[in-house]
Amino acid sequence: MDQQPDGHGDPGRLPASPTGRVPQWVLDEAAGLRVEPVPWRAPVPPPPPPRRRRGRSVLRALLVVPLVVLLSLGASVLVGPSTWPWTRVSPDLPSAAPEVTPPTPTSPPDRPTPGYEAARTPLGRPLPAPPEGGTHSFIAVQPDGVTPVAYDPCRPVHYVVRPDNAPAGGEEAVHAAFARLSEVTGLRFVHDGGSDEPSTLDRPIFQPERYGDRWAPVLVAWETEEQNPALAGDTVGQAGSVAVALGKGTQVYVTGTVSLDAGRMPEILSFRDGAETARGIILHELGHLVGLGHVDDPEQLMYPEARREVPDFASGDLTGLAVLGSGPCVPEL
Repeated sequence: MDQQPDGHGDPGRLPASPTGRVPQWVLDEAAGLRVEPVPWRAPVPPPPPPRRRRGRSVLRALLVVPLVVLLSLGASVLVGPSTWPWTRVSPDLPSAAPEVTPPTPTSPPDRPTPGYEAARTPLGRPLPAPPEGGTHSFIAVQPDGVTPVAYDPCRPVHYVVRPDNAPAGGEEAVHAAFARLSEVTGLRFVHDGGSDEPSTLDRPIFQPERYGDRWAPVLVAWETEEQNPALAGDTVGQAGSVAVALGKGTQVYVTGTVSLDAGRMPEILSFRDGAETARGIILHELGHLVGLGHVDDPEQLMYPEARREVPDFASGDLTGLAVLGSGPCVPEL
């Protein structure tokens, strides 16, 4: 049974489209994680009530001793044309977990040797922010409450792609999206090839036996509902990054994950305009990966409902990405 306007129906199918184009009702949800779990969505005013989401799991904050760790998270969902609830990222979201006692000298290493590939100056420059600016938000900020948490621009951001379940053209779309993100942020993204890492969930951020003496690269994977329960129902993507800090120092993202629905993405790509729609979804998730939150502006790509009229980053998105590409260099991590 096709999905009905109230959002009920078979979650495994897209709404019918007489034009053969992919439906434009692609929504996304994003949330930062507090030390205490927070709800994903605000209550929905009736009528009509939305379909209850299945398989939603709340990820816990990761803690790396003695580093302070923060996980930012975003997810994309496909729904029917009815209004879908979502929650803006709170501007006063706590930006880190509490400090913990450092390990003893005999403890096994929990982080790489500091300064891997760190340069003295940024490796690139973000595109100038549009003069008109625009609406944007950040998932997490530094203790000053203003400066966003970002990746270190003085070292490359490595990523790997797990090839299993990838649809035809899927990996090319991922590389194109990273290239676009690099262009607008100035961050240098380096593809390290494939990976057999089994899951994006509860992922260690330092895996020397697999990736050597460095932070684990960003993992991009095409996953099923069984592999990632967060992809149940209408969810088609999820992305997030982990930030670390030494004591009360500057927080910096060091790695992250991008999980794309192995079942729904091939269906999206099969439509006449599916490649452009899939690219927009991936770009949106990569926006979350580097720290962008949602905005209540339908002219921006970070608006929770994807629109065919906005297939790329718009003025507000670019304004936020310019800031995220200008973060501090933190060679001590």
